[in-house]
Amino acid sequence: MPFAGFTFDFFAPDTAKFSKLAAKNVRNPYFIYTINPTQPMKTLPKNWITEGLIDFEYKKYQLLAYLQSNEKEFKAVKLYPVLGDLIEHHRTLQELDSGKSELKNLFPKALNGIDLQNAQLKYESKVPEGNIMEEIAQITAFALPKLQGQIEEGKSIYDFVEEQIEFEPVGILPIYNREGYVLLTQEKSSEVHAFRYKSNFLQLAGEKFRSISLWLVGVFQRTLVNTLEKLKMHLVNEIKELPNPATWRLHSHYSFPMEETLIPVGKRLLIRSVNE
Repeated sequence: MPFAGFTFDFFAPDTAKFSKLAAKNVRNPYFIYTINPTQPMKTLPKNWITEGLIDFEYKKYQLLAYLQSNEKEFKAVKLYPVLGDLIEHHRTLQELDSGKSELKNLFPKALNGIDLQNAQLKYESKVPEGNIMEEIAQITAFALPKLQGQIEEGKSIYDFVEEQIEFEPVGILPIYNREGYVLLTQEKSSEVHAFRYKSNFLQLAGEKFRSISLWLVGVFQRTLVNTLEKLKMHLVNEIKELPNPATWRLHSHYSFPMEETLIPVGKRLLIRSVNE
């Protein structure tokens, strides 16, 4: 499968068009296509806190192993999918933590006395929380600050990466810019990764959200002759359905991991720039 090494959650490959373009350019030294396979990362199941053995020490070990794996990714400046996964786990635990008292109120209750002084009936739950609920509360109290701390670390890395990126149009930007190309370059490298993008709207819970589909067209060599402007014209000639495409230059001053960092950060920059 083409592009199997990519792990973008917004990846939408148009393999037929790519194969046609690659076949025409593979004989041309101007064109290069290489993708390095991704390495699997240690993940934490979505319902890890309630799955399997519910024991504080065991869950603590499980969480710390996951965080240690994430730390290795962050040290390699690999932001995704780690950062998004952390945020999701933190949100799930927060909902569990904030809902514990509400859950307790839903348990059946039995009358066990009358407070004559305050003229109130006294109830007790017929279903005690027991050891399991105590373990979950202890695990949650331990995990939330750990997850939050690593999320903040990831956000700091994200901010640093974004500061090292230049994002600007290549040539004149057309009025319609919800489709086009992103030409990704890095300092001290002559390679240009050309991506095609398309912006869409998603309807979730009654609200509209913009999403970006992004897929690789090819990897080209930039020289004094083969400029980004010429590459743009080359793409226009090869892909006729976009005669006047919006084209963006995304340039990184440092060599960051592409799939895990540059593409997700670039995608967010693109979402900010595309017209409503």
